[in-house]
Amino acid sequence: MTPLRLELIAIPKAVPEARRAVREHLGVPCPDVQLCVSELLTNVIRHVGEGTPVSLLLTRAEGRTRIEVTDAGPCTWLVLREAGAEDETGRGLPLLDALVLRWGVEQDTDGKTVWCELPDGP
Repeated sequence: MTPLRLELIAIPKAVPEARRAVREHLGVPCPDVQLCVSELLTNVIRHVGEGTPVSLLLTRAEGRTRIEVTDAGPCTWLVLREAGAEDETGRGLPLLDALVLRWGVEQDTDGKTVWCELPDGP
């Protein structure tokens, strides 16, 4: 399958647009993939800043779907934490962690890439 590459500006309306593009590219229902795309893009908006240029890359190989979101923001390491009952944020990364096979962050001089891998659907 040909990779899907999107160049986006991290604004709230880009999140559903990216989800739609992923669904159309894969050609099948893919709620877990779409949820991960939403979480990774929303994290850029929230933690790096609205208006940040972002690259999204979706690839499939060896029975896995890989999502990469790259931004030029300074090192912002993702920390898996438990949200309290009254917290209004902080549940996205634990949800992503529960869905994916693995995830991580790669830092270089131009910014960082947050990635995750999910098993391909049936």
